[in-house]
Amino acid sequence: METKQSDMMGGLAKGLRVIEAFTVDTPRLSISEAAAIAGLDRATTRRCLLTLAELGYCAYDGKFFTVTPRVLRLGTGCLATMPLPRIVQPWLDKLSEEIGQSTSVAILDESEIVYVARAAQRKVMSIALMPGSRLPAYCTSMGRVLLAALPEEAARRLLGSAPLIQRTPHTVTDIERLMSELKTVRTQGYATVSEEVELGLRSIAVPLANARGQVVAALNTGFPASSDTVNAVAQNSLEPLLRVRNDLSRILN
Repeated sequence: METKQSDMMGGLAKGLRVIEAFTVDTPRLSISEAAAIAGLDRATTRRCLLTLAELGYCAYDGKFFTVTPRVLRLGTGCLATMPLPRIVQPWLDKLSEEIGQSTSVAILDESEIVYVARAAQRKVMSIALMPGSRLPAYCTSMGRVLLAALPEEAARRLLGSAPLIQRTPHTVTDIERLMSELKTVRTQGYATVSEEVELGLRSIAVPLANARGQVVAALNTGFPASSDTVNAVAQNSLEPLLRVRNDLSRILN
């Protein structure tokens, strides 16, 4: 159903754009910085941020704004109603214990992945990941698995919809090369990434499909970089990941 423009709340839409400007890479923003990211004028952004601060969703030190834990209320309610996290969490816990590494499940939201479930073991990344955390899809193993499940033109559109930042010297940012990587992922059925998100971090991911064969999420594990090739190390984790994938495919809707 197409919504009429007259039925839209412009102020709410702008406020949500300002909230979405705060990410792992931009946790602390001035009014001007938030306006540039949200694509709004400075005056509108200022009103949005001050309103969020008044309601307790942002903290303001006179120059910079940061989101407060209260903003989690907007996302945890959604996660709590989603059946996927409740279904996969026991499998993640068991898998993580088995392989001795952290495991995660994520879904695709435009050009980002959103973590919906996680079982933590050894900390490999410098940032703390938890349900609700977001990372770019183009440079993550789960993101590539999810992009590879899309039609090629849809994947290309998403890759071109946001800046492809060179996070490390190893990050692939060329769209044609990324499209080639996605083709490889489709062929082999899994994705590996070596130090593209963060130096010292490697990961492997497999798609999670429902009983109808539709890819609904991705499952991954991360591990420290070593002198061995990423594919050689990843093979140790691939069999357990595929086993969990096959088990979940019978119960996911």
